[in-house]
Amino acid sequence: MPLLYDFDPLVDNITVTVTIKEIRALKTIDLLSEPDFYVKVKINDKEFISDVWENMKYVENPDFSVTSEVPKDDEFVNITIELWDKNNKIDRLCDISMDDGNFTQARTADIVYSIAAGVWWGDDSLGDPSGLGRLNGCDDNSIYQEDRDCELWFDITQNDFDQDGFPYWLETEAYNTSPLISNLGEDADQDGIPIEWEHFYGLTYFEWGHDEGYYMVYDPFSWENYTSIDEDNDALNNIEEYKTWQWGSDPYRQDIFLEIDQMQKQPGINETTVPLESYEHIRDSHAKHNIVWHVDDGRLGGGEVVPYKADLQEYDLDQFYWKYFMHQNSNNWRRGVFHWGFIGYNVTQTVGFTFGSRIGNMYATDCFYLPALFLKTQVKLIPLFSSLARKTFNNEKQLALIYAGVMMHETGHSLGLNCPGADCHDGKWPWEINYWRYGSYKSVMNYRYVYSALVDYSDGSRGKNDWDDWSSIDLTNINPRPHW
Repeated sequence: MPLLYDFDPLVDNITVTVTIKEIRALKTIDLLSEPDFYVKVKINDKEFISDVWENMKYVENPDFSVTSEVPKDDEFVNITIELWDKNNKIDRLCDISMDDGNFTQARTADIVYSIAAGVWWGDDSLGDPSGLGRLNGCDDNSIYQEDRDCELWFDITQNDFDQDGFPYWLETEAYNTSPLISNLGEDADQDGIPIEWEHFYGLTYFEWGHDEGYYMVYDPFSWENYTSIDEDNDALNNIEEYKTWQWGSDPYRQDIFLEIDQMQKQPGINETTVPLESYEHIRDSHAKHNIVWHVDDGRLGGGEVVPYKADLQEYDLDQFYWKYFMHQNSNNWRRGVFHWGFIGYNVTQTVGFTFGSRIGNMYATDCFYLPALFLKTQVKLIPLFSSLARKTFNNEKQLALIYAGVMMHETGHSLGLNCPGADCHDGKWPWEINYWRYGSYKSVMNYRYVYSALVDYSDGSRGKNDWDDWSSIDLTNINPRPHW
């Protein structure tokens, strides 16, 4: 039977590929162990099941990709993604979706993909709260409930003749580009962003009402001043969103970037770097609120090691910022995008603190200092009490919680969190009055909780003397501003 319409006459068959890029448990999935995740993907009526990732809370490189041939004359492909936890008796479905449809649909992602335009919509769509290509089980307002909520990153692609990711129909009917030549990297409108970014974040589909059809948010062939556009109000304009795209930023969902630089070990001191688990704690707390937290401690091209200095003083930090973060370039694009955290020894102040940077006449509240030796001593300050407060007797896990709490605390100050319960020095121990006065303020900004197992800001729901940190965060506080 002949095709009614061939959406790509340049290829013999159209295939659609779903790639699972990352899986993260945001809640407790199994009480006695880490989850045993596996994924089910259905493309039209064909189902694929992954192997099991055993005893893993975070699956950072799943290496699971499935491809299926689809009809060349049917514009739309139905895709379903399910995340499961393997158990001895009954496998349990985890939640990666908004609360829509029946019990199963409320936990899975049902998506429609277009082979004509190379875009998708449904339970994941352009501009949704969790970001395109990212699913979040907390999107049904279950942040503080044990609902097996997880985070899953994925991508959907299809084959095309010139392998630039733009389907034949899109190139010939909408973009007027050649389907025979790759257009990757082209910037026809010379606005500083290539066509692939403007396509990925600029084309969507409305599936309801009389306006049903494709809608172009960003036109790759029409110049726009992207330096003035910040759709999600996270201090990253669209040029900066493009520059950080490789690390997962989304122009419609808030992102926080942090560079960590550390001084070399003090001679004779057995000191470690920040435990990687610290970053996972912070990332989880932000992910539940659809703020994606990114850290660069050397893995993204930054993360400098600063030579040891025995008489480190606060005024040295300005020089370190200029040399190791800015790389002595006043126009370094990372300023205003990345916060800077420095870990060192022997600065005048024992505890950590937030400070601002000055380059010329431009000032930004974007830096913090952490004292490595002081934080390490907190592990055994009061052994039994500390272990109970952090819900673990493992020293490494305790240190990870301590670093996570303090990093999140200092970053919180740079985001404008300074309510009455924050930094209350007489609220650390039970015999001090403000320990009880601000007990309802369960936030790392409160000294009562900063070294505990609580790596979170408060949402203001606990009554008197509680404050809503999450709604008060101002990500634009990092923007450099005039200062004389």
